[in-house]
Amino acid sequence: MKGAIRYSLYLVMGSQDCRGRDPVRVLDQAIDGGITLFQFREKNSGLTLRETVSLGERLRSLCRERNIPFIVNDRADLALLLDADGLHVGQDDLPVRQARRLIGPHRLLGVSAETVEEAEQALREGADYLGVGPIYATATKPDAGKPIGPGAIAEIRQRLSSPLPIVGIGGIDVAGVAEVIRAGADGVAVVSAIAGKPDPRKAAVELRQAVERAAGAAPGPAGFDPR
Repeated sequence: MKGAIRYSLYLVMGSQDCRGRDPVRVLDQAIDGGITLFQFREKNSGLTLRETVSLGERLRSLCRERNIPFIVNDRADLALLLDADGLHVGQDDLPVRQARRLIGPHRLLGVSAETVEEAEQALREGADYLGVGPIYATATKPDAGKPIGPGAIAEIRQRLSSPLPIVGIGGIDVAGVAEVIRAGADGVAVVSAIAGKPDPRKAAVELRQAVERAAGAAPGPAGFDPR
């Protein structure tokens, strides 16, 4: 499963990001537009745990139907409960080593990193990919800290002792994609650049095309075989 992942366009989203629309519908449109990976990030939305699980089940079912890896943000318990394909943790979340122990060897484990040191530690402790950012200023995550710029991706890519897939995240829109990919990222992760747009499908198409232009890759479907 891990080897089949394409990181080109990674949508991170919860109900709080959808401007009152059904998140399942937004995700469906984004998949139509070409996202290759999805992360369920339900934060400060007012949903109860029961409602969060119910929404997660609907989103996971859609991802399975559409052949898109389904990742859960932060919470290993929710990832296991939803039988997610993976978990993503930040520097202030569950430690990477413990996260890996909980989810097992076969699920994806993504880790947020801003520095070479954080990236190396994530690699040692079992990360499968890195989310590097915030690349640009972002209003989606107020506690994200100061932008670190695409140069951080280039430095991590150059100095990491063993290769890991890298996605840039934080304030990335169509205009910023090329710089991020050319710095060495395998793809971009976005929230409002798709979920916050009036037409999520169109937004995803434009982002996916920008990634492929920057990478010199021919357009094609996501290649993921669900467990």
